[in-house]
Amino acid sequence: MDAPGLYIHIPFCRSKCLYCGFYSTTSLDLTEDFFDALRREMDIYRTEFSGFDTVYIGGGTPSVLSVKDLGAILDVAANKFTVDSQAEITVEVNPADIDLTGLKALRNLGINRINIGVQSFDDDILKFLGRRHNRRQALSALTASERAGFDNIGMDLIYGVPGQEITSWTDTLNLALSFNPAHLSCYQLTVEPDTPLGIGQAKGEISMPDEEILADFFFQTSGIIEKAGYIHYEVSSFARNVELQSRHNQKYWDHTPYLGLGPAAHSFDGCRRWSNHRSIEAYVEDLKRKTPPVAASETLADEHLRLEALFLGLRTKRGIRFEEYKLRYGYDLVLEKAETISLLAERGLVEIEDGRLKPTLAGMAVADSLALI
Repeated sequence: MDAPGLYIHIPFCRSKCLYCGFYSTTSLDLTEDFFDALRREMDIYRTEFSGFDTVYIGGGTPSVLSVKDLGAILDVAANKFTVDSQAEITVEVNPADIDLTGLKALRNLGINRINIGVQSFDDDILKFLGRRHNRRQALSALTASERAGFDNIGMDLIYGVPGQEITSWTDTLNLALSFNPAHLSCYQLTVEPDTPLGIGQAKGEISMPDEEILADFFFQTSGIIEKAGYIHYEVSSFARNVELQSRHNQKYWDHTPYLGLGPAAHSFDGCRRWSNHRSIEAYVEDLKRKTPPVAASETLADEHLRLEALFLGLRTKRGIRFEEYKLRYGYDLVLEKAETISLLAERGLVEIEDGRLKPTLAGMAVADSLALI
């Protein structure tokens, strides 16, 4: 099994986006308390998770912190744990926060992968989503990232926005591809219940696109990006080549252990999953007492792990290797699910190739339903 991954959640944002369900606060008053608590949390897990080959700093908005603060976090992590010399080290940034000088400084910290939250190059879409940046800043951030020496640049983009025309979306895709990025994450806008988007929909003030329109967005997205030579390797993920697929995110999809630090972060050790408090105050208070800041924890039964592996595996282009699945989970899909798999294949949703059960593009479009086999 691959080495675990380390995720560090930065719980700060300058403003909250319309759709975002991730935990963060717009107040920076507890920044120093958070840093102290983060160091204590690393101490708690330094024997349980000794080494990592990926580090991912997400949020929230990590780029609201100074380069000095981000560097201090990475230094502490390197002192508390063993971080592989060839580790993939990623940081998420907002285009409104970065310039050439800051990006060069991030590169000098050893960060070798940058993920830019572009979301769209359409100013009207960005305004609706509540993003802090505009088209000009997004283009500037991409150009500056290249000039700073990053050769592993990813972009997050969102489709399925109310009122969004397919032509606006394809314009965004084509402009994104003109930068020849290493990675693209193209997410369908989803409605989280306690966000302004969710509240607006519940009140009837916001109407989301129907499934037929969303399917058209999905298939056109895949077609355009694959035509440009990219690999559509997970429902929302595209890479310029195999080596540029997100090493960190793949740990989530193949049940590799990972440690999540910070408020609301999740962790998995192979059989147990736990999540931290969705409150920076509660997180800080627990760690002042040197208590793990865990809000919820569960030990996953074999059946739960097996079903989860099916759900996650069928979101990826590589799918599930029958023999590997049988060895790891003690369940023979070929024997137990032959009739269902045959039916899905007839419908064009899955295919069997080289001993693997793999979703087709149509299958990836309904990946959540495929797991019900």
